[in-house]
Amino acid sequence: MRLFPLFMAAAVMVGLYFWIVHPSDAKEADAIAITQAEEPPVRVVVFTSQARPVESAITLRGRTEALRKMEMRAETQGLVSTEPRRAGARVAAGDILCKLEMGSRAAQLAQANAALLQAEADNNAAQKLSERGFTSETMAIARRAQLEAAAATVNQVEIDIERLDMRAPFDGVLETDAAELGTLLRAGDVCASLISLDPIKVVGFAPEVDVEKIAVGMATETRLISGREISGAVSFVSRSADEMTRTFRVEVTARNASGEIRDGMTAEISIPLAGQRAHIVPQAALTLNDAGLLGVRVARDGEAHFVPIAILRDEVRGVWITGLPESAEVIIVGQEYVSEGRAILPTLTKWDANE
Repeated sequence: MRLFPLFMAAAVMVGLYFWIVHPSDAKEADAIAITQAEEPPVRVVVFTSQARPVESAITLRGRTEALRKMEMRAETQGLVSTEPRRAGARVAAGDILCKLEMGSRAAQLAQANAALLQAEADNNAAQKLSERGFTSETMAIARRAQLEAAAATVNQVEIDIERLDMRAPFDGVLETDAAELGTLLRAGDVCASLISLDPIKVVGFAPEVDVEKIAVGMATETRLISGREISGAVSFVSRSADEMTRTFRVEVTARNASGEIRDGMTAEISIPLAGQRAHIVPQAALTLNDAGLLGVRVARDGEAHFVPIAILRDEVRGVWITGLPESAEVIIVGQEYVSEGRAILPTLTKWDANE
């Protein structure tokens, strides 16, 4: 008789344990019974998106550079004998930028020519005497050496005289005033700085992931800091990366007949790549799933489904994305209120990225 109260106490303890620690099977079954299929469909707004060809592009930031830039330096010494051309003046290849005075070079040339004539006469006489055996061959060789030395002296003086006229090596614009009249220029002194802006170079720097997509000859569009846009073509792609930035130098050449594009202007280079098919959707259509993946929700067979996407290009009118099939009904209103597989009542609308 005393065992009965013990059994009753044990039974009560077991019941309390399962009632507190584990939910009852009946309540759990009732919770699971409410499924998405039994929930009322959610009304959403969709539009039919068709894939279309779109061109992606590589964007590089850089600057403009003069095609040629150099300082004209004197190769000989002398006083400037010409009025200076002023900065900004246009010059053509061959124009004299600085002319130095002749000085004593005319006398030096006359003396060198006289010495050359004497050497020629001495050489002719020595050759004849050598042929007749009246002088040694060594003497004849010495006379020929004197003749060659005299000819070299004449040539040296003539070259020095030619260097008096400092001519522009290419068409361009003076970036500084030319040397003033009467200025003494020594070898190495600057006469003027010359710059060539047509064509103009635009230099950008491509990261490692993009450089293999760029090739010489590819068409480009460049936007300057002023908003001006110019067309050009890739003329150079470096094969050596910058040690600090790990980027590769890319040069674009563009026409600049007016010379309005200056050296050193900030620029943005766009290099179009081969087209691919993609969808353009409103930015509001993008959403995240529970795992944090970026994508859109589409309507399929009366249910909402999440599709991961990749952004190809972002524009004011919308976002170009890849990852969707050729045709898809993209949810643009209500996508945040549905989960995977949730029943929906889609309302079809028209959405045009150009509107």
